[in-house]
Amino acid sequence: MNGTQSYGQQAMGEDARKLAELTDAVLFGDIWERSELTKRERCIVTVSALVAMYRLEQLPFHLNLALENGVTKEELIEIITHLAFYSGWPTAASAIKLLNTLAAQNQAVQHRQER
Repeated sequence: MNGTQSYGQQAMGEDARKLAELTDAVLFGDIWERSELTKRERCIVTVSALVAMYRLEQLPFHLNLALENGVTKEELIEIITHLAFYSGWPTAASAIKLLNTLAAQNQAVQHRQER
């Protein structure tokens, strides 16, 4: 998470407090904590759904979450490439562009932290 803000607060901001509360309590507090799937597996499913539905606004957060939960950039590229044949070329092309941008930003941050 970013600083002291919860996932819901990051996503919804201060104005939509109830939606942020529900996001934290139900989605991330219950659904994401169930033992039937690992967080890594949930990330793969979520990224796949967001790519297929062309949800570019939510995708960066979930691509980063996937990377944090052990899904490699190479695996994400393969997942997105596979999805191109089911969800359409534009959805995959946009997702790859986002992934490359996020990976470059993460690498720059990591490089600064190593200095």
